[in-house]
Amino acid sequence: MRFEIVQHIPAPAGAVARAYADPAFYDTLVGLPKLGRPEALSHEVDGDRVRLRIRYQFVGELSSAVRAVVDPRKLSWVEDSVHDLTTRTVTFQMDADHYADRFRCTGSYQLEPSRDGAGTVRRTTSDLSVRMPLVGHRVERAIVSGLEEHLDMEVPLVVRWVGEHSG
Repeated sequence: MRFEIVQHIPAPAGAVARAYADPAFYDTLVGLPKLGRPEALSHEVDGDRVRLRIRYQFVGELSSAVRAVVDPRKLSWVEDSVHDLTTRTVTFQMDADHYADRFRCTGSYQLEPSRDGAGTVRRTTSDLSVRMPLVGHRVERAIVSGLEEHLDMEVPLVVRWVGEHSG
């Protein structure tokens, strides 16, 4: 399943790019529904390129049909991302801790200045594949829906981070 998510973030694009490349930012993502607190596993800086590895754990509710084939306690993954701060482009892949043979997700996002120059437009494009008989497409739709909800809830947190760390 290929999907795109477009967001508007009322903060400058360069500052938003730096926030997403800072492992300390992920410590502020507490209490968001469906995901536990992210855990920064590694952070490597090489000039304007940053590689981050962040572990996520799904903590939301799943339908009984999905729970029949998936243990919710085993829904964790590592997002391995490379941030180019010059172009404000991020490429990522998500590596499942369990069910790796059934899950694949790769993608990228671009942080562009909004038309007024004061904000940011984040365009995420991703390919997601869940190989599970009967429920795979439902799981894909649930993941995309949850991701959209999560990214929307990140917006005020990144705006606050930028306000506190820019200057």
